[in-house]
Amino acid sequence: MKSYIGAIDQGTTSTRFILFDNAARVAAVAQKEHEQIFPRPGWVEHDALEILRGTEEVLEEALAQRGLRASDLAAIGITNQRETTVVWERSTGRPIANAIVWQDTRVAGDVGQFARAGGQDRFRAQTGLPLSTYFSGLKLRWLLQNVHGAKDRALAGELLFGNIDTFLVWNLTGGPRGGVHVTDVTNASRTQLFNLQSLEWDAGLLSAFEIPRAMLPEVRSSSEIYGAATLPAVAGVPIAGILGDQQAALVGQACFRPGEVKNTYGTGCFLLMNTGERLVPSKFGLLTTVAYKLGAAPACYALEGSVAITGALVQWLRDNLGIIGKSSDIESLARTVEDNGGIYFVPAFSGLYAPYWKENARGVIAGLTRYANKGHLARAVLEATAYQTREVVEAMEKDSGISLSCLRVDGGMVSNELLMQFQADILNREVVRPAIQETTALGAAYAAGLAVNFFSGLDELRANWAVDRAWKPNLAEKERAELYRLWKKAVTRSFDWAGS
Repeated sequence: MKSYIGAIDQGTTSTRFILFDNAARVAAVAQKEHEQIFPRPGWVEHDALEILRGTEEVLEEALAQRGLRASDLAAIGITNQRETTVVWERSTGRPIANAIVWQDTRVAGDVGQFARAGGQDRFRAQTGLPLSTYFSGLKLRWLLQNVHGAKDRALAGELLFGNIDTFLVWNLTGGPRGGVHVTDVTNASRTQLFNLQSLEWDAGLLSAFEIPRAMLPEVRSSSEIYGAATLPAVAGVPIAGILGDQQAALVGQACFRPGEVKNTYGTGCFLLMNTGERLVPSKFGLLTTVAYKLGAAPACYALEGSVAITGALVQWLRDNLGIIGKSSDIESLARTVEDNGGIYFVPAFSGLYAPYWKENARGVIAGLTRYANKGHLARAVLEATAYQTREVVEAMEKDSGISLSCLRVDGGMVSNELLMQFQADILNREVVRPAIQETTALGAAYAAGLAVNFFSGLDELRANWAVDRAWKPNLAEKERAELYRLWKKAVTRSFDWAGS
């Protein structure tokens, strides 16, 4: 019996490799950050080859921590930042340009053009998604139209497309020498090129977006053996699970029953509700997406509320303003004041995502007076995450007809206890943090482990879930209502800032 399952967690700011044992306990972790590239206002890029090199390094480092070899691993799963778009040469593996990151807004003009021809929801029936700069399809279209010769090369079959999961699997399984060109249903569902009902690439969408079918990966389930790794450190280990990062967190939180919900606090904030085999169209600004498909079992769907900027706002406070030295300093700084001092920070750096979907919104700090200090600003930064989460929860309850009893939380920001208490206060719901907090990586490990029988089934995964800490609301209703009223007022100030 092999003793460990591995998970590559390729996120927006870093790549990690985590080893889990049979009881889903973390056995080793290695992490490497990669550069955030901002060539123009609104543009966000990554060097895909830097991400690949970082992945190879963390694989080797985590194994070395425990003195392990490839033969000790049952399988490897991959979870990844979704929508981030890579196009590379089939013959060499070299990307034709930097990856366009999910936060990038360069295709805002194309969003407007497509919307004028049929409305923002013209593709929602097929894809569950509104027209937005967020998804991969328009990013891919931009690369084909703006990189010299790319469109002709794609038509000739010389170029391949994928989100980061596809780029990593192709390279880990041989690259130009026989690499497997696949993605899973969760990542495919974030391209706006994928039909949620047929679970296949949609010919009408490919035509509308002018995307050659030959460059798209084969779509597979989230839990099956796709191929064997060829990288020396993990040679022969099956690559057996793929899940987009938010779907992976849903699986890692063992939200396998319809109505179960998790919220991940990372670079952005992502609330997902499992709706089972029922595809629920949203009328209140949410996304309908694939939650997971485990092997031959039917696909399960989810409602999702996506918030672009949460943890990234803390990083902005650190990197752009220098108000804090490291991200974890924000809690102690925010605790130097009793409240937000009347400040509300709407972080619409990339427009507003759920439930507004306003591409032309931009960030706003409202309520400034000479009384305000950096402690108040730090508190407003944290509170922005909680307010945005409440907006998404309200939309989700309307769409699903289900009232949330509690909110399961995970991600880097859940160690911030001031934020978690304020989240419970403004939401008026209990907030629950699980004992195993590496839920995104754990979801990828679960998907891979199920494919190779490292885990026996969903009952075993549910049994692994346990509570670490819970926060109960402790705020008077009158104060809660007034804080939220002023937040909603501040949000309106961000609308329609960019453009004519």
